[in-house]
Amino acid sequence: MADNNKNNVEYVAGIAAKVMEAMAHAIKGKDDVIKSVLIAFLSEGHVLLEDVPGVGKTKLAQALARSIDTEFKRIQFTPDLLPNDITGINMYNEATRDFSFLKGPVFANVVLADEINRGTPRVQSSLLECMSEAIVTVDGKPYQLQRPFFVIATQNPADFHGTYPLPEAQLDRFAMRLTMGFPDEKTEMAILASNISSAPIDDIKPVAESNDMLECQRIVRQVHVSEAVQQYISTLMRETRNHPALAYGCSTRAAIAIMHAAQALAAIESRDFVVPRDVKELVPCMLPHRIPLKLQARTEWTSTSQVIASILDKIPIE
Repeated sequence: MADNNKNNVEYVAGIAAKVMEAMAHAIKGKDDVIKSVLIAFLSEGHVLLEDVPGVGKTKLAQALARSIDTEFKRIQFTPDLLPNDITGINMYNEATRDFSFLKGPVFANVVLADEINRGTPRVQSSLLECMSEAIVTVDGKPYQLQRPFFVIATQNPADFHGTYPLPEAQLDRFAMRLTMGFPDEKTEMAILASNISSAPIDDIKPVAESNDMLECQRIVRQVHVSEAVQQYISTLMRETRNHPALAYGCSTRAAIAIMHAAQALAAIESRDFVVPRDVKELVPCMLPHRIPLKLQARTEWTSTSQVIASILDKIPIE
């Protein structure tokens, strides 16, 4: 059985390596972000990309979709967008004298929710059921979304004009919050050179099928998570709940998301077991967006990330 598990995770590692290589053709100098996005995909989580416009957030989502032979849809969030513009609507068909459901753009395998915080809270909440249950309910009737189903949402910084802050319940639905950041000089020169005559993203060809990714997701859930690792995750959660600088601690949903992401990271690295190091590597991009600082703690702590880093340093790993 152990040998079979080893062969399975090597299959995942092989698929992941090909997808990451294809994405890196268009997204240069961001291998760590590419890897994190793929970990979220394989662990059936969703990703929030927060950064200034023009650093490649949208291209990252497009590169993932092009690397996999799957259906991709983009939703541009604006203040006048309605929930039905995302989920779909029942339309009356004169020919059949009946209503038929016209599917919205959320019915795709990879969905880019572009500038999600420019949409109103009502529209933002329409994604909640989709992201947590992979189901859309219209006029009381549920519709199952396609699998695999993966949402990459981009948002501008909160101080940008025309943005609506994402509510805590929606933030908790995102497994990870990532930032692209500006490229260094060498990388930016390489980007300029590669875009002289054509866009590198147009050259990306699929290296995996949807069924390959579904199989990888199935294998990831079989990666062994020892009781010691589960205890480490639980200890981290309790530390966030008891820390005096945090308004409240992380939810059990966050703990489950970290465990599944750690399984994906282990599989990508050809291991059929999770080690505490996997959890420690993932926590900085999986917890800070879920828990706010107390107002009075902001004189001592610059950000939630700093608090999380102090918690990680406090708890030893074996």
